[in-house]
Amino acid sequence: MKLSRLALGLSLSAPALLLASPSALAQTLSGTVTNAAGKPLANATVEIEALKRVTSTNELGEFTFSNVKEGDYTLHIFASGFAHLHEHAQVQSDNAEGANFVLARSAIEVIDVHATPMHLSVMESATPVSVLSGETLRRQQAATLGDTLEKLPGVQSNFHGNVTSTPIIRGLSGPRVLITQNGLDVSDVSRVGPDHAVASEASTAKQIEVLRGPATLFFGSGAIGGVVNVVDQRVPTSTETRGEFVLETQTVNDQKLGTFNVTTGVDNIAFYADGFYRDSNDYETPVAPDIDDPDGAHVVENSNEESNGFTLGTSYLFDQGYVGVAVERFEREYGVPGHSHGGDTSVFADLEQTKYQLLGEYNFTNDFLQSVHFRAGYTDYEHAEVEGGLVGTTFSNETEELRVELLHKPMAGWRGGISLHYKGSDVFAQGEEAFTPPSEMEMFAVALMEERHFGDFLVQLGARAESVTLDASSVLLPELDAHEHDDEHDHDEHAHDEHEGSEFVRQFAVDQEFTPISLSAGVVYTINESYNVGVSLSRSERAPSASELLSFGPHIGTRTYEIGALFDLSEEGEFVLSQTAIDLETANNIDLTFRKTQGDVGFVFNAFYNQVDNYYFQEETGLFAESGHDHDHGEEGHGEEEHSEDEHSDELPVYLFDSADAVLHGFELQVAWQTTDNLKLDFFADYVKARLKDGGALPRTSPMRVGSHVAYTLDNIRADLDITYFAKQDDISTFETETDGYTLVDASITYDIPLGDIDLSVYLSGENLTDEEARVHTSFLKDIAPRPGRNFAFGVRGYF
Repeated sequence: MKLSRLALGLSLSAPALLLASPSALAQTLSGTVTNAAGKPLANATVEIEALKRVTSTNELGEFTFSNVKEGDYTLHIFASGFAHLHEHAQVQSDNAEGANFVLARSAIEVIDVHATPMHLSVMESATPVSVLSGETLRRQQAATLGDTLEKLPGVQSNFHGNVTSTPIIRGLSGPRVLITQNGLDVSDVSRVGPDHAVASEASTAKQIEVLRGPATLFFGSGAIGGVVNVVDQRVPTSTETRGEFVLETQTVNDQKLGTFNVTTGVDNIAFYADGFYRDSNDYETPVAPDIDDPDGAHVVENSNEESNGFTLGTSYLFDQGYVGVAVERFEREYGVPGHSHGGDTSVFADLEQTKYQLLGEYNFTNDFLQSVHFRAGYTDYEHAEVEGGLVGTTFSNETEELRVELLHKPMAGWRGGISLHYKGSDVFAQGEEAFTPPSEMEMFAVALMEERHFGDFLVQLGARAESVTLDASSVLLPELDAHEHDDEHDHDEHAHDEHEGSEFVRQFAVDQEFTPISLSAGVVYTINESYNVGVSLSRSERAPSASELLSFGPHIGTRTYEIGALFDLSEEGEFVLSQTAIDLETANNIDLTFRKTQGDVGFVFNAFYNQVDNYYFQEETGLFAESGHDHDHGEEGHGEEEHSEDEHSDELPVYLFDSADAVLHGFELQVAWQTTDNLKLDFFADYVKARLKDGGALPRTSPMRVGSHVAYTLDNIRADLDITYFAKQDDISTFETETDGYTLVDASITYDIPLGDIDLSVYLSGENLTDEEARVHTSFLKDIAPRPGRNFAFGVRGYF
């Protein structure tokens, strides 16, 4: 945003005049913040960026900083509903009057991003960013992270029976989208398969940030497709007493939810606590879930869940920063739809996680370093799949992570610093469905990030180098009886051969080393006070994950038999070690952004083109293998098997990880119109086309969407209406089926009741009000688990 040239007044401190020389006088920096009509803005935030000093305006819009040395500073001023203002301030001893700072209205909420080490907001970055916070976050929060974020432009969900879902960003998901909490890896196994839940809770979050496109400079090669950062206040930076609570019930699955968070403190010691409890039954659908059983009950079986968690944190605050620690316990027990064995025996997942985080910041007073930010975490995760009261398969993940960011003071106009990053994880899976062998990953990285204003141009540069090692001491290569369905020998013979073949298993060690290098350059040009345009170029490299490389076994959650890229299919029809070198996946991405940042109408338009060389994907082999279980339900997954369920009920299609060049391109559009002080209209659309460079669409690509939101407020009442249209998806890969389009209509009404120091809100919301049959194309379960039917939620929310 263009810096205006307003002069900032200063008032001199009389005692300082008597006791200090003119060059070391203690000055008082003050001013007033108003809107365009001259009305004072209370609770606006004013920050001296170089000093990391923050204050708020009073009821008259006034602010004051004491003990400010003479020099040149940049003020960052912002308030809800207004565009951010970056103001040049020259502190001089002969300037005695405070200045008035005018904030321009912004129809699109401008929110700071915590995921990046340097200051960044959604309207100022060359990299496309979306943030879900405040009332919008509370209104859209769901039991899963993917479903919570799916109304953001460019983000969709791989909806997995209402019990698990992860975000899909611009057609990419899984190991290409990193999910973090306060900038540290959430460290679950959700990126291994869609049937594994994300171990993070939206109901206790302050905001959720989505960096669309490669964010590898900040987070590493696992963020080649984007980052979702869940921000909470578990390590508090204030001793002010505040908090919130929510009680809610829903009709479609009898869900009961209770959640709270509170921050308080004494002197320099701050405390934080949060907790939640959620319980729900199987959810109802407008039609029979299974398309092969149109007369079945309108309930998705095995889609129930019970989860709870709590977090305790404390920190020590001092003039130069803070340091604090937090511990979280997260537990979730949920059914896995389509994953029942042997008749009435259902399989459910029992997830437990303990997470420790150490966060801190120190602001220096010397002439070189400005500040250091450090984040450290340890996570102990375990996920057991339980069948008939017995544990069948166990997944575990122990992760240690450390990030240190050293930011320097402006040098020749450049702001930025160096990031040092370490992450180590030990992933273990044991049981009959442990399709990936135990492995250890270790990553060391160093990154450089810099930015500078050249008049109306903001230039952002970055580079990152990593050293990644992947060790697996017990990789298995069994003799697999994989066959086509037109084989004329009977099904029982396959089962017998598979049992006998399992005795002949090769075991060997794998030690892979990779050196991903990522580069990024971006420019934001401020056309005038209301418009800017940005372009971002990046080249990001990614090492394949353990599951993409080492898998060899049945993955029941996706109804496939998965075989990793370390193996190959010989001409004789046998799986052998591949002789092809394992290459880094490389994304060459360009983003073009055009924004209107001020006024009653605002918009953000992003267009992107992403060419990914050596894109790892699962290729259908045409073969089938025994799963080792007799499953009650099949699903579309990767293919539509043209055989009867009775004849081959325990067989899975064999998919082999391969690599090929791919291209993904599309756009996102967001328009906001503040028609009056009471009425606001929002519109969004997004589209992505994902294909292999040599021809053929990538599977489960997000369909085009068009959505609108209407918000009306009057005194203590707020009403919201959302209408989202999902287009038909007929641009499909081989063995996929088309998915019909559908329209979802959601609405809510909220009534605010001030009760002394507590702001109480009572709300009633409805989802899928037209009770539309909606099958999610990106879901592995689309043929047996459509979206929930008409749902009403009633709740009470309080702030204090």
